[in-house]
Amino acid sequence: MSANRLIYLPLGGAGEIGMNCYVYGYGPAGRERLIVVDLGVTFSDMDTTPGVDLIMPSVDWLAERADRIEGIFITHGHEDHVGALGHLWPRLRAPVHARKFTGALAKLKLEDQGQDGSVVQIHAPRPAWVQAGPFRVQFVPIAHSIPESSALLIETPAGRILHSGDFKLDPTPGVGEPWDPEVFAQIGAEGVKVMTCDSTNVFSLHPGRSESTLHAPLQSFIAGAKGMVAATTFASNLARVKALAQAGQAAGRSVCLMGRAMRKMVTVAQETGVLTDFPATISPEDAADVPRHNLMLIVTGTQGERRAASAQLSRGKYLGLQMKEGDTFLFSSRTIPGNERGVLRVVNAFSEMGVDVVDDQDGLYHVSGHANRPDLETLHRLVRPAVVIPLHGEHRHLREHSKLAAAQGIASEIAPNGMMLDLSGDTPQLAEYIETGRVYLDGSVLIGAMDGVIRDRIRMALNGHVIVTLIMDEDDTALGDPWAELMGLPETGKSGRALAETIESDLAEFLGRAGARVLRDDEKLDDGVRRVVRQVSMEEIGKKPEVTVVVSRLA
Repeated sequence: MSANRLIYLPLGGAGEIGMNCYVYGYGPAGRERLIVVDLGVTFSDMDTTPGVDLIMPSVDWLAERADRIEGIFITHGHEDHVGALGHLWPRLRAPVHARKFTGALAKLKLEDQGQDGSVVQIHAPRPAWVQAGPFRVQFVPIAHSIPESSALLIETPAGRILHSGDFKLDPTPGVGEPWDPEVFAQIGAEGVKVMTCDSTNVFSLHPGRSESTLHAPLQSFIAGAKGMVAATTFASNLARVKALAQAGQAAGRSVCLMGRAMRKMVTVAQETGVLTDFPATISPEDAADVPRHNLMLIVTGTQGERRAASAQLSRGKYLGLQMKEGDTFLFSSRTIPGNERGVLRVVNAFSEMGVDVVDDQDGLYHVSGHANRPDLETLHRLVRPAVVIPLHGEHRHLREHSKLAAAQGIASEIAPNGMMLDLSGDTPQLAEYIETGRVYLDGSVLIGAMDGVIRDRIRMALNGHVIVTLIMDEDDTALGDPWAELMGLPETGKSGRALAETIESDLAEFLGRAGARVLRDDEKLDDGVRRVVRQVSMEEIGKKPEVTVVVSRLA
C-alpha cells in the first residue's frame, strides 16, 4: 500500500487574480481524500472573450475524483471565491461548508442555478472544528472588504496548514470582525507547517489603512457636495456602503440603493445579522420626488460594467432618475487593471452631462481589502510557518512574495495553477503537473475555452463574415448565380464596385471553370468557394473574412 501523502493543488487563483480554486489532499498517493477551498469566477473582456458572461476554472481533474471529495469550503462571499459554485457544484456534488453570511450567499448561488441550497452547511468560527475525512478545518475570522471572511486552519495527520484567504490587518473594519493578532500568534505557537497566503498587494510598500479612516473624509465630501450625489463602491464592501449611507444621512440626504447586487448584499447581510444600524433607504420611485440637493444614490458599477447602475445613469435616465449638471459622482473604489476603458467611458459620459466626477487617485475615499507588504511580514512573524506558498496573485506577485518570505528566513515554494506539491516532508516537493484550463459561461451554456466558440467569434469580429449560397441542379451544375451576404464588412471595395457583387462575379467564373469532380464534391466545392471569397476580399478590402458555404442540391 502506498504511503500517505499531503498534497496541495491550485486550479485557479495562483498566477492570476481571481477565479480562486485550491485543492488539498491526504491519503495514499493517487487515492487521497480531497477538500476544495473556494470556487470562484473571473470576468471577461471584449478583447479576449467577447460575449462571455463569466470565466471559471476547469474542474475536470476534480470531477474525475468526485467520489473522493470530502467537502467544499468557502472562505468568503466575493465572486472570485464563490461565484462558480452554482455552475460547478453539479460535477462535484460534495457538501459545502461556510459561515452564516457566506453560506447564505452560497445558497443563493446554488438556487439561482436550480440546485439544492440545503447542501450548504453553516459553521461557527474558531474554536469550532469541521471534520471532513482526514481533515479537521477551522474557520478563523480575519478582516477583509466583505464581512465574515475567514482564514482556514487545516489540520491533517501530516501537519497543519493555514490558508489565509483574502485578508487585511484592520482592527476597525466597521462591519465584520476585526484583525486580532493574538489569535494568529496562538495559531503560530501551536505550529503551522505550511501557510498558503494572499499575495495581491505584495508590491505596496506602506502598511494598509483601516476602513475607519474613510469615515471623516466621506462625511466631509458629501456634506460639501451640491446637487444630487451618487457614489459607487463594491456591493460586497458593506462597511463602505454603510459609511456612505451614514454620510448621506448626516448631510440631510435621503439614501437610495440602486443595482440588484447592492440591494441583495444589504438584505442578506441584515438577515444574517452582520449588518446592523444601517440607515433607512428609499426606493427609486420615491427618490424621484425628493429634491436633488436632499438625495444621495449608492449604486453598483465600480468597473464600468455596461448593465450596472453607474453605466445606466451615464447613458441617461435610469429607474426614473437622471444625473444633471452640477451633480456629483464619486468612485469610492479602485479600478481593477483591465477595466480602465469601461470606467473612462462612464466618466466621460458624466462629464458631458456637466456632472463632477471624483475618483480615488489621492486615496481619500478608498482603501484596499488586501494586506500590503508590511502586513504580510507581520503575518509571517506571527504565524512562523515552516513554509510559505504564495497564492492569489499574478506570477510576479507570487515570486515577490516568495522573496519576501525568504528574506524573513522562511522557506517558500511557488506553485502556479496546475502544479501539485507534496507537502508531506520538511520541504515541498513537486508531485506532478495537472492540466488546467478555463470554462466559459456563454449565455446560459458552459463551454470549454478550447472548444473554438470564442475563437470563431473573435475571428468574425476581426475579419467579418460572408455567407455564400449555391444551388446545384441534378447535373451538378450551378442553377443561377451564387449569392453572397456580407456581415461586418464594407459594402464597397477599393475597385469602387459593391463587394458582394465582386465576390459573386468571381464565384460565377470559378464555377464556370471548375471540373465535375469539384462540383459534385461538397468538400472540394466548399474549399474552392472559400478560397475565392477570401482572395477577392483581400484584394478589395485587405481582409480575409470567415466564410460559410451553403450548398443546396436539387434531387
